[in-house]
Amino acid sequence: MASDPVCKMNVDEKTAKWTSEHEGTTYYFCAEGCKEDFEDNPDWFLKGGGTTSHRC
Repeated sequence: MASDPVCKMNVDEKTAKWTSEHEGTTYYFCAEGCKEDFEDNPDWFLKGGGTTSHRC
């Protein structure tokens, strides 16, 4: 299981519908909204930032 970097939900890498590549690493998301938020500012989420517009 992977952890969605936006909302921290567990996501199964084998069945994840939403993914994104950043600096050679694949990230997995529970919902399209989390993927979009991440892609807007990936470094912020990877440094531990959270979202105030949770869209899962």
